[in-house]
Amino acid sequence: MSEPEFLRTRLTWLTYAQLAVFGYFLYGFGPSVPLQRDDLHLSNAVGGLHGTALAIGSTLAGLTFALLSHRVGRTGTLRVGLLGLATGTLLYCLVPELPVTLAGALVCGLFGSYVVTGSVVVLSAAHGPAGPAAFSEANAAAAGAGLVAPLLLGAGAAVGIGWQPGLLVAAVAAVAVWVVSRRESHQPAPARAAAAGSDRPGRLPAAYWLAWVVTLLCIGVEFCMTFWAADELRDRAGASPAAATAGITAIVGGMFAGRLVGGRLALRIRPGQLLLAAVAVTLVGFAAFWSSSGPVPAVAGLVVVGLGIALQYPLGTVRAVAASGGRPDRAAGRLSIAAGLASGLAPFALGALADSIGTHAAFLLVPALLLAAAAGVLVSGDLRGRPQV
Repeated sequence: MSEPEFLRTRLTWLTYAQLAVFGYFLYGFGPSVPLQRDDLHLSNAVGGLHGTALAIGSTLAGLTFALLSHRVGRTGTLRVGLLGLATGTLLYCLVPELPVTLAGALVCGLFGSYVVTGSVVVLSAAHGPAGPAAFSEANAAAAGAGLVAPLLLGAGAAVGIGWQPGLLVAAVAAVAVWVVSRRESHQPAPARAAAAGSDRPGRLPAAYWLAWVVTLLCIGVEFCMTFWAADELRDRAGASPAAATAGITAIVGGMFAGRLVGGRLALRIRPGQLLLAAVAVTLVGFAAFWSSSGPVPAVAGLVVVGLGIALQYPLGTVRAVAASGGRPDRAAGRLSIAAGLASGLAPFALGALADSIGTHAAFLLVPALLLAAAAGVLVSGDLRGRPQV
């Protein structure tokens, strides 16, 4: 497999920055949920409704992205997403009432998903065959920014100022990047082409929907780990609440490293093969994390989990968009629905199971999702000589 040319432009770097803002929010939001739950005195299942609200917003984004992109362009949709994400973060952090925090999570899911979906189609259109590498690097930027978020939330909780200031950094960053993106109005022709919608008429093919299901399962794994690993560290490994929250950095750090390396691997290895390898690495890391009774080996397992998770969402996404038959806007929009379903249902299901059988046993949902994703990749056939998607 020859290595495609990969030239990063101003549009590439700006898109990386926009996705990094959402990455900071997302990887801060996950560990904030147990802290928000404690502040509001909620059960595991009710606290998990914040993830469900985020998911509903993501689903709404999937239904409306193509329409909004047609009206304001892909890069315009990214800018709308940044402002909405800032607004939702303020609601979630500053008004400690359950209806308002749920509304804030929903707004963040809606507008944050515009940022993610816009990033997919802009980078895929701008870089063509190098799109998987570009999107992997963009997600590395998101994970790199996300490395800082759990640390700041944990530090705030430890010193007594609360976790909220750490997450509010996302709102400030969103506005700052929005200001920069407003100045990028004069773009060269390739950038204008990437920013414009170009969907063909017709339905999305069956191959797309199979890749969609695989992506849904992979996203479910990521959200289960980032939402609930802190609780497992507290309950089984004996970490303090602040240390357990900061421990989520182990996952995000693994994801950051995996996506940096994965950007190069994606130029040389077929996405289906690389995705199967990523699932296998995640299973190994999960086994180490789940079987550990001390914080050090548990956190080491989370690093390996992060390395495996790193490429699952980027590869699942680019495989699905490539299988869309020339309908990238609708394909990426429908992937937001997958993200919404996975991020809402999977953590909520794990939380509900934890209320009845305990967090440790409930975590077995994760390997079940991973094995189902691997089966979906195998059924798609790209390891058997069929056309690569």
